[in-house]
Amino acid sequence: MSTQRVLVVDDEPKIRMTVRGYLEADGFHVIEAADGPSALQAVTRDRPDLVVLDVMLPGLDGFQVLRRVREASQVPVIMLTARDEEVDRLIGFTTGSDDYVTKPFSPRELALRVRAILRRTDNRPGAAHEDDMLRFDGLTVDPETRTVLVDADRTVELSALDFDLLLALARAPGRVFTRRGLLTQVWGEDFFGDERVVDVHIRTLRRALGDDANAPRFVGTVRTIGYRFVGRPA
Repeated sequence: MSTQRVLVVDDEPKIRMTVRGYLEADGFHVIEAADGPSALQAVTRDRPDLVVLDVMLPGLDGFQVLRRVREASQVPVIMLTARDEEVDRLIGFTTGSDDYVTKPFSPRELALRVRAILRRTDNRPGAAHEDDMLRFDGLTVDPETRTVLVDADRTVELSALDFDLLLALARAPGRVFTRRGLLTQVWGEDFFGDERVVDVHIRTLRRALGDDANAPRFVGTVRTIGYRFVGRPA
């Protein structure tokens, strides 16, 4: 089995060195980039299995890099953000990140999140695919190919984590999930962080599906509790 590759993008050498040490100790091959343009080159050249991407970068910032990456790839991306204001920007302008970690962060926590995301998104030959296709009125979800079709003619591009979030909801139509319950199912039991990350990804998922939070076809809100899938079986 080949070693999985993680691209770490940060303009601070000390942060890159620290993250590299933890990831290499976990058996990952680490690639480094110090600015936005170099990050884009590394994504194309090295085809990493996951990207750890700082928001504040020279050349192109992390949001610009992420948008360009998403034009051609669904590689999982964890954003590093330094201040609460940047978390707010991430909530408002996210374009397909799979997770975010706020600086200062625990390198061990970051390594755990990297491992959890790669465990969920492992599509290498031989990986198990035990789920049947899910069909609803206006929505088809194929767990084997990890594809989503809306209204029979529009393929929806989702980040790896947003797909897993949709899949968790669609597997149990009508079931009410708390935010913590979704964190456990989708992010993993070793996740620790702000529960509002669920709201961020529900927002991006709805936007991708063309779903209206006020009159949902697929993902409904249960006030003060969480979310549930409201799609009707086809």
